[in-house]
Amino acid sequence: MEARVALITGANRGIGFAAAKALLARGYRVILSGRDRSAVERAAAEIGAEPLVLDVTRAEDAEAALAFVRERFGRLDALINNAGVLLDEGVRGLEVPLEAVARTFETNVYGALRLAQAFAPMMVERRYGRIVNVSSIMGSLAHAGPGYLAYRSSKAALNMITRVLAAELKGTGVLVNAVHPGWVRTRMGGPAAPLSPEEGARALVWAATLPDDGPTGGFFEGEGRPLPW
Repeated sequence: MEARVALITGANRGIGFAAAKALLARGYRVILSGRDRSAVERAAAEIGAEPLVLDVTRAEDAEAALAFVRERFGRLDALINNAGVLLDEGVRGLEVPLEAVARTFETNVYGALRLAQAFAPMMVERRYGRIVNVSSIMGSLAHAGPGYLAYRSSKAALNMITRVLAAELKGTGVLVNAVHPGWVRTRMGGPAAPLSPEEGARALVWAATLPDDGPTGGFFEGEGRPLPW
């Protein structure tokens, strides 16, 4: 059987890079993407992935990515929307600049939706696909608390996108799920986080490699533990 193809956004470091390595080890052909050309090419060369410069906030980049995948591979089996920003750490919701909220949504929400809209039709055509939206427990309404208004809201919106797309794609062979990788030692998570990038990536890899009878429209941590919305 021809090797499956996965595209991971924001994958030149951290959780995305760890997920890329894990999928390569499973025999996937991995497209490692990010905004910085030199960082992307260096990371891809290190592990044998295919580099792709992709800024998810740019519509033209999404269109170019789709054209690249069509020409280079002719298919996409897994899309992992991992690219994300955290711009309001330590800022109260009553004080967070609206510009920071808008910039957060540009990447965390619109970027993920933009890529899903671009690649879902290709997946439906082949009757197979896995769309993985990297969310956070901070986007759970059940766990909502003070602070991080922009980040929390963006992940809650991403969870809703997951539910809507999963419902619309039901029966097509395309599964759509949101995952919480945990508190991971990355540039965003900081050095005090308890999980390594490899441990955090397990949730992404699990959702990207689900069997045909796997769940869709869910919110999970680890390898399939449901989380409250």
